[in-house]
Amino acid sequence: METINFKVDVEKAGIRIDRYLADVCLDFSRSYLQKLLKDQMVSVNGKVVKANYKTRAGDEVALQVPDMQPLDIKPEEIPLDILYEDEWLMVVNKPKDMVVHPSAGHMEGTLVNAVMAHCGEHLSGINGVLRPGIVHRIDKDTTGALLICKEDGAHRDLAEQLKEHSIKRRYRAVVQGNIKEDEGTVDAPVGRHPIDRKKMAINHKNGKEAVTHYKVLERFGNATYIECRLETGRTHQIRVHMASLGYPLLGDTVYGSSKNPYHLQGQALHAMILGFRHPVTGEYLEFTAPPPEYFEKLLDKLRK
Repeated sequence: METINFKVDVEKAGIRIDRYLADVCLDFSRSYLQKLLKDQMVSVNGKVVKANYKTRAGDEVALQVPDMQPLDIKPEEIPLDILYEDEWLMVVNKPKDMVVHPSAGHMEGTLVNAVMAHCGEHLSGINGVLRPGIVHRIDKDTTGALLICKEDGAHRDLAEQLKEHSIKRRYRAVVQGNIKEDEGTVDAPVGRHPIDRKKMAINHKNGKEAVTHYKVLERFGNATYIECRLETGRTHQIRVHMASLGYPLLGDTVYGSSKNPYHLQGQALHAMILGFRHPVTGEYLEFTAPPPEYFEKLLDKLRK
């Protein structure tokens, strides 16, 4: 059992303890932190607290983290499109229709299952037994470059780069409608939808800071091909932000129209460019994930 201690500063006072922990514990997923709170593993000034406890300046927070349990996820020999690999990390080009990590209803066929077969026991354990090696995620139907860590020290360094917004992430997307401006920025907090908990939404009360910069690459009259640059990485951020402008992603039946004239399986979104400082060598690395075949065919169809 490891105990991690924090002291609440003035800037973080007055917020719920679950949100505080999510802000200061980037090594752990929000769901894992919620589990620790539920299991009475979080105390403030020596007393166990619940998720709704409001922090105060000077609070002494103690987070007890149980020892890692052996992984019970089954490695699967699933082909990986590896863009880069060394002894500390790897960058993979995730295909469409693949869940990143196991969860209820998706214990097999995930990227984690494939990575475990490829790396064996050489994966970081910071994000818990269901997310070994996972630094950041993309949606099931989003394709593109994803970072995998093989070692905890490298994982912590890259998580800090994510926190500082220094990791370069460029997405390509096709949205519905004709965007008139050549470029723009959406700066609006993203959080759970107040009614439909399965969806995200712009949520000024309980959302977290989210900033998306977009640039038009090509116009097709009734659709627009864009590049998105992320400053933050909230769940469904690009999908929510572009839908809020009235330009939902093509194929996104959750945040856009239920009609799908191009017969897409999910949103037209691809994580194309990923750049970061190597956590061990310090060298800047940048990788480009080629767009999948369906994406190129969609662009060809729109151009005609």
